Amino acid sequence: MAAPSPSHVVVFPYMAQGHTIPLLDIAKAFANRGLKVTIITTPSNAPFISSKTSNHPNISSSIIPFPRAQDLPEGCENTADLPSMALLAPFVEATKQMKQPFEGVLRDMISDGCRPICVISDFFLGWTLDSCRSFRIPRIVYHGMGVLSMAICKSVGLLAPSVKDSSDLDPIEFPNLNAPFTLLKSDIPEGLLHANPDDDFVRLSLEAGEADINSWGVVVNSFEEIEGDHAGEFESLYVNQAKAYCVGPFLLYDRLGYDHVGTEEQSYSYIKWLDDQAESGGVIYVSFGTQSHFSEHQMDEIASGLEMAGHPFIWVVRSKEWVPPDGWNARVGRRGLVVQDWVDQRSILAHPATGGFLSHCGWNSVLESLSMGVPLLTWPALSFSDQPLNAKFVAVGLGVGLMIPQRGVGGEKIVTVDRDVICDGVKELMGGEEGRKARERAQALGRLARHAVEKGGSSDLKLDELIEQLTIKKCETKLFAILIVEQYYIHYFHLILLNLNIMR
Repeated sequence: MAAPSPSHVVVFPYMAQGHTIPLLDIAKAFANRGLKVTIITTPSNAPFISSKTSNHPNISSSIIPFPRAQDLPEGCENTADLPSMALLAPFVEATKQMKQPFEGVLRDMISDGCRPICVISDFFLGWTLDSCRSFRIPRIVYHGMGVLSMAICKSVGLLAPSVKDSSDLDPIEFPNLNAPFTLLKSDIPEGLLHANPDDDFVRLSLEAGEADINSWGVVVNSFEEIEGDHAGEFESLYVNQAKAYCVGPFLLYDRLGYDHVGTEEQSYSYIKWLDDQAESGGVIYVSFGTQSHFSEHQMDEIASGLEMAGHPFIWVVRSKEWVPPDGWNARVGRRGLVVQDWVDQRSILAHPATGGFLSHCGWNSVLESLSMGVPLLTWPALSFSDQPLNAKFVAVGLGVGLMIPQRGVGGEKIVTVDRDVICDGVKELMGGEEGRKARERAQALGRLARHAVEKGGSSDLKLDELIEQLTIKKCETKLFAILIVEQYYIHYFHLILLNLNIMR
């Protein structure tokens, strides 16, 4: 008898690097278990995906066109191509036109005898739920956020109007959630408490949220040791007894058995610079993500704060227009490295010379830092995202970082963080007593994270459980199809007998 074909998983990332990369990591985890994985993508995104998955023979791509949209630039197929985040709503709206070609791919897979056991698709691609239902394929949603921040964001609708009208520094409580820190109204992403249903992006988010809570399950880039206590609270916000599978950190599946930076990463100039800093006493890595934009004045304050702190640093600067203050480069010299191109952040964090991370606290960055045992100095740059929640979770909930103050003594929001505050934060993280405690805790959580994805670890077992549940679901679907066919033939046979009786 021929060996049974491997189970098949379809992965459909949202066209943004921060959403795509983690799903490529989890695709590798499935592939390493012998499953066949197909990644749905578009023509201009395909080369990047191929570059990250070419060493995995069980992973292939299926390319479908990205639709043309009047409001989007020609050839725009990734949020990185958007000239303004004001075009985010038209971009998300445009993805809906991919529904028909996506269903064509699923139809071809089924006709070829390669029915997927599930489709893992991004939160913003909520329309995939209808497609999956029409083919009786479980849809698993991916958010790019942690369990706690997702639970808080989804629970906002449970707040009474009086809480919504309270001041920013008032503590708030959710009836179904036990946060590991005092939650303030200012911690909630802007727009959730006073969302305008007439806003296009809000409307699209609500549509995606409705599909989200009706999905078969959720795959979470986190692990039980840090967020397992909140999984049940999060699952209670879903219907149909959907489960949240904490199977992260995703990036560590592809690093199992590797304790050093790969040969490709070693060729990067900033890795060579880090090699030269081995005796420096610790480098702080500074990066605020791809969507953060600071004023020229704030950039000058960051530059001066890093100079004053006296620690070696790598600073990823996204702005092409900003130039350092006069004489800054000469004063800093080889102690600082400014990079204005893309960097392999994971390689920097994994380097033994890196001792701290000044971060905007996107969830990917948080997990990458913790996975490498690197403590964080948190500075959430986007108040409308989960960054403020992540920053507080890192510093207060987990104790693996310190916080850059975001508000003054009277509670007013700080518009510009001055150089003295930045300097003090860097000094404390890299050489102070609180920084030492955060580093020890980060290193301990890094060991737990690595153990989670190893054989027998919490995430390894949870991933096995997910595959087992989906395999059972596949068998149930096959049985249902067989019963339908049997019922059809029984009905057809009865009709024949009836006609014979009538003819007699």
